[in-house]
Amino acid sequence: MTLAMDKVVAGSIAVLVAALLVIGVLSLDRPVHAASAPLVIPAPSGIADLQQPGTKRAQVVFAGGCFWGVQGVYQHIKGVDSAVAGYIGGSAANANYARVGSGSTGHAEAVQVTYDPAQVSYGQLMQVFFSVVHDPTQLNRQGPDRGTQYRSALYANAADQRDAARAYIAQLQRSGVFKAPLVTQVDGGETFYPAERYHQNYLALHPESLYIRVNDLPKVDALKQQYPALYRAAPRLLSTLSVR
Repeated sequence: MTLAMDKVVAGSIAVLVAALLVIGVLSLDRPVHAASAPLVIPAPSGIADLQQPGTKRAQVVFAGGCFWGVQGVYQHIKGVDSAVAGYIGGSAANANYARVGSGSTGHAEAVQVTYDPAQVSYGQLMQVFFSVVHDPTQLNRQGPDRGTQYRSALYANAADQRDAARAYIAQLQRSGVFKAPLVTQVDGGETFYPAERYHQNYLALHPESLYIRVNDLPKVDALKQQYPALYRAAPRLLSTLSVR
């Protein structure tokens, strides 16, 4: 079975589980995040602008499950110049889909977001990450995907970004909006490796995919509903010419 087929099968299972939940055959402690009602969380406090005056672009890497959906959401945010699907947390030798999929390389599927701080703040990007992109209380899993490669993590090379992320996680935990502890890791200094070309722009290019329809398109809809001022209807797609 190909990895693409694995995704389709996982999506099919998610549909079946959702149907069984509706008719009351199954009862789960937590619903699949994509099928849940959009979560409203407070905005970060005290970190309105981390960038130095004159800064044109900034970067941060988000890991929150399959990178197809993470990339798809950030491509629809105004002020995001590029969102690149890739791998982070392991070595260059193992930074490929077949090896990362084993869960033994140390990598996480992740998305490197390059943005214009004059149009969208770091705080806003984090708010979307914790409310729309994924469920930060899930340890090494998101939706139908399981393994450390699907962990919740934020990677930032700038110390002020890492400090702000830890402060926001503590703020969210104190708020009580999440009923379980947040498990998001915060790190920096890791090398990001772009994923293979066929993974880039996957949500935009394959909206008919069962996996995408069940797990990822609801996230884009939630972005549009919860953050209309940030939402960009036409996604900023990545040029794949420079991607392996």
